[in-house]
Amino acid sequence: MKQGGKLKRIIQSMHFRVLIVLLLIGLAPVFLMKGGILNGFEEQTVSMRASMIRNQCSRLSADIIDAGYLQDGSSDVVDKELNQIADLYSGRVILVNSRYEIIRDTYLLDVGKTIIARELIECFQGKTTDYYNAENDFIEVVCPVTEETTKAVVGAFIVSIPTTDIIVARRNLSRDVLILEVVLIGLIIAASIYSSRLLVRPFRKVTAMMNSGGTDFLSDDISMPEYTETALLSEAYNQMRHRLQAQEESRQMFVSNVSHELKTPMTSMKVLSDSLIQQAEFGEVPNELYHEFMIDIGEEIDRENKIITDLLDLVKMDRNSPDIHIEDTNINDLIGLILKRLRPIAAKRGIEIALESYKPIIAQVDQTKFTLAVSNLVENGIKYNKENGWVHISLNVDSTYFFVKVQDSGIGIPLQDQEQIFERFYRVDKSHSREIGGTGLGLAITRQAVLMHHGAIRVYSREGEGTTFTVRIPLRYSEQEAEEV
Repeated sequence: MKQGGKLKRIIQSMHFRVLIVLLLIGLAPVFLMKGGILNGFEEQTVSMRASMIRNQCSRLSADIIDAGYLQDGSSDVVDKELNQIADLYSGRVILVNSRYEIIRDTYLLDVGKTIIARELIECFQGKTTDYYNAENDFIEVVCPVTEETTKAVVGAFIVSIPTTDIIVARRNLSRDVLILEVVLIGLIIAASIYSSRLLVRPFRKVTAMMNSGGTDFLSDDISMPEYTETALLSEAYNQMRHRLQAQEESRQMFVSNVSHELKTPMTSMKVLSDSLIQQAEFGEVPNELYHEFMIDIGEEIDRENKIITDLLDLVKMDRNSPDIHIEDTNINDLIGLILKRLRPIAAKRGIEIALESYKPIIAQVDQTKFTLAVSNLVENGIKYNKENGWVHISLNVDSTYFFVKVQDSGIGIPLQDQEQIFERFYRVDKSHSREIGGTGLGLAITRQAVLMHHGAIRVYSREGEGTTFTVRIPLRYSEQEAEEV
């Protein structure tokens, strides 16, 4: 079973498939080459042999006409030349006159007979015919005897010769080609193995990098410019590595911030309780001091509870598949309820809260998460505001989205801090935030809640002049990816 899995992995590997393609490309011409060489040799040799015969017959034609051989068939010179041609090719030469009578046969078998054949008729029309019979191993050439002055065809040669020597030469050549073929196949296999390894080497490099583990994965980019595909692969790998590195840094920072934020209230409570114990050891603790310390301890407990609650809310929304309960909601009424709860808090500092709504809005939202997002924005407007300031909330809608704008007359956010305010535990002024009880998680929770609704959030602020947050959320919830902020 294990060997079968290994074999399957090899067959499915890119290296194996590239090797097969290279072998097919390299070996196919080699196998075709043998047939091409042998057939080409045979055709060329037969053609050359037929051409030589035609040339010799053409030269002999003048002697035949001058000797009047076609009329009486007697000429020792012509007979000798005909026999020489027959002996040269170990074949048979037949000479035919214009009446299709055989005047001369070097085999002395058919002299005086009449011969009618299609090739012979075509020859008397001035056409030379070559015929190669591979099964019976012979070549037949039919060529005319032509008078030089009138160009008339007065007779014809029929030359038949065996091709035994051509067949033997073809076999010898076949053996040599086979040896060459074996050598080429060996070279092609070796070259294909080397080339396939060379071609997939960049992919093995990135695999080795990914499997290396340790710190290399998060510290070193890879570069594979050999091919466009490997360049794109290395670029994608580097982008993924940067994202993972950013996530790792974010995780470490988050853990550090959580530890610090949870530890701070505990440290304060420890200091307060130690002070009470020390004073109790030297005498009775005054009721006023005891009451003050207990109030401070209660506030630190509330602060600890707020941090834990915010962390739990953030973790729930950070999950890959967060629980979200979408329902049709009257946004005007929901924000009215949120402001009703927050107005008493604002009244303690003389801060006016005003709601401006242009149209009734019905949208599909998760009421709990949407309430959390808007509450955090309004609470921040109250916390970081000036005494007797204001927070204005306006609602608007178009055919696709509804918009919530939260403006305040507060202290504002410096330009250099505006890109980081949605990060967890980020505070513009840490000392001031602790004085008013901020955890640094509110805007991170708000952003995540907005993204869960496939919306977007923007901030516009000028230091000392107030801040404006604008939230845009689709009227109808869908499963498409959330927009990037």
